Amino acid sequence: MNENKKEYRIDFGGKELIIETGRLAKQADGSVLVSCEGTQVLVTVCSSREMKDGQDFFPLTVDYVEKFYAAGKFLGGFMKREAKPTAQETLNARLIDRPIRPLFPKGYMFDTIVAATAVSYNPEGGDPEVLAGIGASAALSVSDIPFAGPIATCKVGKIDSNLVLNPSLEMMATSTLEITVSASNDAILMVEGEADQLSEEDVLEAILFAHEEIKRVCGLISTMRDEVGKPKREFVTAAVNQQLLNKVTDNFSEAGRACLNITDKLERQRAVQSLEKSVAEALEQDRDSYSLSESDSCGKEAYKAVDELMYNMMRGDILNNEQRIAGRGMCEVRQIETEASILDAPHGSSLFTRGETQVMATVTIGGTKGEQMADRITGIFYDRFYLHYNFPPFSVGEARGKFNVSRRELGHGNLAQRALKAVFPEAEDFPYTTRVVCEVLESNGSSSMGSVCSASMAMMDAGVPLTSPVAGIAMGLVSDGDRYKILTDILGDEDHLGDMDFKVAGTQNGITAIQMDIKITGLTTDIIKEALIQAKDGRLHILDQMASTITTNRTTFKKGVPKIERFNIPEDKMGALIGPGGKNIKKLQENFDLTIEALEGGIVQVIGTDPDNIQACTDSINLQINGPKIGKDYQATVVTLKDFGAFADIVPGVSGLIHVSEITNSRVNDVNEYLAIGDLCMVRVLDVDKMGRIKLSAKAVKPLEKRDA
Repeated sequence: MNENKKEYRIDFGGKELIIETGRLAKQADGSVLVSCEGTQVLVTVCSSREMKDGQDFFPLTVDYVEKFYAAGKFLGGFMKREAKPTAQETLNARLIDRPIRPLFPKGYMFDTIVAATAVSYNPEGGDPEVLAGIGASAALSVSDIPFAGPIATCKVGKIDSNLVLNPSLEMMATSTLEITVSASNDAILMVEGEADQLSEEDVLEAILFAHEEIKRVCGLISTMRDEVGKPKREFVTAAVNQQLLNKVTDNFSEAGRACLNITDKLERQRAVQSLEKSVAEALEQDRDSYSLSESDSCGKEAYKAVDELMYNMMRGDILNNEQRIAGRGMCEVRQIETEASILDAPHGSSLFTRGETQVMATVTIGGTKGEQMADRITGIFYDRFYLHYNFPPFSVGEARGKFNVSRRELGHGNLAQRALKAVFPEAEDFPYTTRVVCEVLESNGSSSMGSVCSASMAMMDAGVPLTSPVAGIAMGLVSDGDRYKILTDILGDEDHLGDMDFKVAGTQNGITAIQMDIKITGLTTDIIKEALIQAKDGRLHILDQMASTITTNRTTFKKGVPKIERFNIPEDKMGALIGPGGKNIKKLQENFDLTIEALEGGIVQVIGTDPDNIQACTDSINLQINGPKIGKDYQATVVTLKDFGAFADIVPGVSGLIHVSEITNSRVNDVNEYLAIGDLCMVRVLDVDKMGRIKLSAKAVKPLEKRDA
């Protein structure tokens, strides 16, 4: 028994949640093991005690890893060792990062690593990412790292109209809501999730339900911190010197005001950069009056001071005068332009422009081979619909290369995908796999919500029968603690200098996705409620603008788009369709120049671009499985000649005998005089005996004549 081990327990959604510390990873600054019904996540935190010279941002890294041994599984594929994080692991890391980041002290610029590792998994224990979020808060709380926690995380589902805390994966499959919430005892910190077109009231109810449960866990972590936590370390802040800021404010406010009056984003950025240079020159010329030492970097201090100056001025304009950059009203959406079918070859395409944010979306349609597979400790999953989001540097005027997909891109793409998933048709109605790619061409505020709008239009352009168009909008917040203003359709600067980025997507009928990030200690219920109502108005306005271009899906596909004929055959006949080693199905695909997919449950999909070939192949499969109809005429291909007649294939794999007496009306002495291998002739089915042998007649349709010598 480890004497240092301490355990703290609480009922959490009908399951026992255990947070343990003092036994594992003791050299980390903070370490906990969070357990629930057999699912266990180890979370460690470490923070450097020395700050890098000139550090001007908080270098926080959150890693989340799922070890396959946790579920007693081997990794699929050639590589058998966990290596590069999967997309889902990266998304889970972001769920941890976003609520804890604003709770570190302003000016804390020390390298900090939060590492969460799922080391045991039981499907009934809930999602390991929820335990990881709780563990990150607990590890930081008991460590000596400055942190304004505790916080906690949970998931909420809605099953049979009832809200359920941390439902299992199986239960979540029937839920109309999946929402992750992180909060402190006093306020909401982070929200992310998807819904099946639920109302603003339903979503708010779920958030408040989550918060009440979270408060109990926060109390447990507070007790844990008080009993076993370390005293918080002292540190030197990298925040801007207040005396320096006061003097910069006195000397450069007029220049700062001129920057804020510039409407164009790039021109405004260049003006701010010019202001930073002017401030740096002033600092260099008079270090003493600006309270700078010889070791201080004038460039770094100028950047921080100007950023703080713009922060205070923009926020003051909004709180005191309701004055935004470019003079927009608090609820005003920028000008919107929409186009559909802008590209020739892609199956569907669109362009959505809102102010200085522009997103081009493309759609590719195909069969199950295009499905996205995900192999996790929770199981193997296949997505028929998925969305990829790309944010190239040129979209913000940056001259740099791009060599990988960032965490931000994965997060934005996942949010847009979740927003559209609720309106994507069921496989029975639309058996296609659909890939959407959103290319951000310009960015100045909420390219993820622009992607939702563009993707919705592109899918309708491609002929995807969405149940309803979807639009999204980003809301902002400026608050001084006593007063607040909510901003509709925020700019990039309003996101950077504001307190909230609250994205809401949905249809005319309700919300399909939601994501909230904040930079202050939390949001009150009243603010969230008001933001949801204001977001609805903005969303409906954007949907109305999109409707001027496209309102519903095309009824026919564009030329070159593969078409699918979907039907069922008896499951015990699937082997006959495939044939030994796949011989029969390969032959059908070669003969008709298309793709055949044999799926579970006896489902067969025939995929091709030529409707005639699809129909011919479907007819062939039907003949192979069900046999020919007596009395029906077919075109047959001669495959074998015998003295007593010829064998001919009605379709590949279905052969019958044309007896010599059924070739023509006169006596046939030599079959070769009338038929040759490869000949096509019309035949009628005379009979199919109990053994499945087929009797064919050519003369019943049209007696054959002798071949030319």
